[in-house]
Amino acid sequence: MNGMTGMEKFSHLEDKIYLTIEFAKKMREEHEHMEKEVSALRRMVHDLEQEKTRLAGRIESLLSERDAIQLKVEAMLDAMTIIDTEVAEAVGR
Repeated sequence: MNGMTGMEKFSHLEDKIYLTIEFAKKMREEHEHMEKEVSALRRMVHDLEQEKTRLAGRIESLLSERDAIQLKVEAMLDAMTIIDTEVAEAVGR
């Protein structure tokens, strides 16, 4: 910049100011884009948390149903054992 005239220095400064303005605009646009993306991701996380809660409830319901069925099957097997014993005793007589 040593050999530059006053007008050249001013023009150079003007170019730097315009470049800085363009950079600031670009940063603002990127910031707005990131805010939108963060907002969308937050909505997704919220939806996934709700789905997780719903599925956890469904799993709990299915496990309870399974336990109830298991108890019924065991009761039926016990009843069949008693019947088998009575049939074996009746046949053995």
